Amino acid sequence: MSAFDIIPVQGSQGLRQFIDLPYRLYRSDPHWVPPLRIAQKEILDQRKHPFYKHAEMQCFIARSNGGILGRVAAIHDRNFNAFHREEAGFFGFFEAVEDREVAAGLLRAAASWLRKRGARVVRGPVNPSTNYECGLLVDGFTSPPQVMMTHNPPYYHDLIDHAGFRKAKDLYAYHLPVNDMSRERVERVAAKAVDLQGVQIRTIRMKDFEREVDLVWKIYNAAWSRNWGFVPVTREEFAVIARDMKTILDPELILVAEFKGNAVGFALALPDINVALRHANGRLLPLGLLRILYHKRFITSLRVAVLGVLKEYRTVGVAAGFYAELFQRATRRGYRDCEMSWILEDNTLMNRSIESVGGQRYKTYRIYEWNN
Repeated sequence: MSAFDIIPVQGSQGLRQFIDLPYRLYRSDPHWVPPLRIAQKEILDQRKHPFYKHAEMQCFIARSNGGILGRVAAIHDRNFNAFHREEAGFFGFFEAVEDREVAAGLLRAAASWLRKRGARVVRGPVNPSTNYECGLLVDGFTSPPQVMMTHNPPYYHDLIDHAGFRKAKDLYAYHLPVNDMSRERVERVAAKAVDLQGVQIRTIRMKDFEREVDLVWKIYNAAWSRNWGFVPVTREEFAVIARDMKTILDPELILVAEFKGNAVGFALALPDINVALRHANGRLLPLGLLRILYHKRFITSLRVAVLGVLKEYRTVGVAAGFYAELFQRATRRGYRDCEMSWILEDNTLMNRSIESVGGQRYKTYRIYEWNN
């Protein structure tokens, strides 16, 4: 490998090079879905995106003879460290050519930047936290990612492993053909919700969207507060996430569970917009938007991205009721396939629950860790 330099990203030109790299690296990968460039600019905009009100980030690129060989972002999230009482840092947005030296140089630069801010451990990839896209794909390379899930070449594991990082936690994705779930199986799952008396499951009220977002935000932070790697999402961040999802969501597949008028859980299933997005090549103009709208008609898969229940209601069958309701609605609306993701490898209750309704684990994502 010829000599290369690791350079901090500065200015609009540097950011453009940082964003452009994946579109070159993945151009021969049939399963990669080009993200919209406008969305990438938004999540990396430290002046405007609300994530950076409690975090700071430094992007780096590896450059040789004017060509870009790799990229990484070092992320210092003050909210995470305050919540977990830990001194941690993160890396994300990692991409690189198949060269161990390039990858190690990028990851060392990120670790050094984080060490100066007190980080004693570095984890990743997170883009830029576990509330967004996260994890490196280590198994299941033969199909495209679903909406808001990551994709990468198989050799990335070797690059990160050789740089000294080790597994911290695996995240599972399950596949389930909706049509394979018979009426009898759905009814059996619903029957397990033995104590659902008094619990009502309803769809989201789109006419009162802002109020519903506030309600779901509170459940989200409460229901996941004990999960490994979780960091509470701020109300402003959650509003941005909800705004972005609003354009693709199917209101019939967003469910809220209430007990005596109080929300106690919610479930979110998203149509797999990646089916349409891959035809836009990362741009809305001049023809990207038209291509997305055209191919959106052919979406027959969905992703159950969130299913959370307040702790005191987890033993009364609310989750089972969500499963039954979601699959009944998905079948009626013509969906054929479902992904349930992501689930922590040691979340035994959730993994067994998904397997009990026919889910087959088909992708594994990994969060890595390195003592800094």
